[in-house]
Amino acid sequence: MTKLSVNINKIATLRNSRGGDMPNVVQFAKDVQVFGAEGVTIHPRPDERHIRYQDAYDLKSVVHTEYNIEGNPIQKFMDMVLEIKPTQVTLVPDSITTLTSNAGWDTIKHKDFLAEVIQTFKHNGIRTSIFVDPEIRQIEGAAKTGTDRVELYTEAFAHQYSLGDTKAILPYAKCAEVANTLGLGINAGHDLSLENIAFFKANIPGLLEVSIGHALISESLYLGVEHVINSYLEKLR
Repeated sequence: MTKLSVNINKIATLRNSRGGDMPNVVQFAKDVQVFGAEGVTIHPRPDERHIRYQDAYDLKSVVHTEYNIEGNPIQKFMDMVLEIKPTQVTLVPDSITTLTSNAGWDTIKHKDFLAEVIQTFKHNGIRTSIFVDPEIRQIEGAAKTGTDRVELYTEAFAHQYSLGDTKAILPYAKCAEVANTLGLGINAGHDLSLENIAFFKANIPGLLEVSIGHALISESLYLGVEHVINSYLEKLR
């Protein structure tokens, strides 16, 4: 079974837009676990425009499933992760101005840097994953860094699949086969949704975990809004 880790960045974005504490990020993390989520993912960025660094600390005591913290391993990020010691850290090469993750690591060019960071995290008992594009050479490069897993960047698949191109899965399936051969665990994320997740899962051998945020929260608005409206109407009658 592939585990579902819910990325709660969008909840923090909604909270921050009003300057208060609604919705409450910590309570939401508790709730998604009660509802069956097998992990909670956050991706704090240097400008803290959604998840704040304090959120990462506040969540430590309430995430009893898998706690996955994503980010670019700048010193501030590394210090935080080493103090919190989540289940997993996912290394993402985001620049400060990046709106959302838009590329994987060049695991060949940055091999030595990644290997040093990964060794530090693993020495502290934290599972490591590297965000990578679906290219076999990047999977092979990742294996040489000592990482435990790779997270396949799935935006290209999601876009092409929405256009009816089922062959868009092929690079991902091939990368998964190589990763399995090299002993790397396989995660995946970015633009996975109810529309494409079953097809993706069925074609990726050894898929251990998916991290889903934007689509899951957006879908929840639609699938849950009828119940909320009717609850209001009932109270107003």
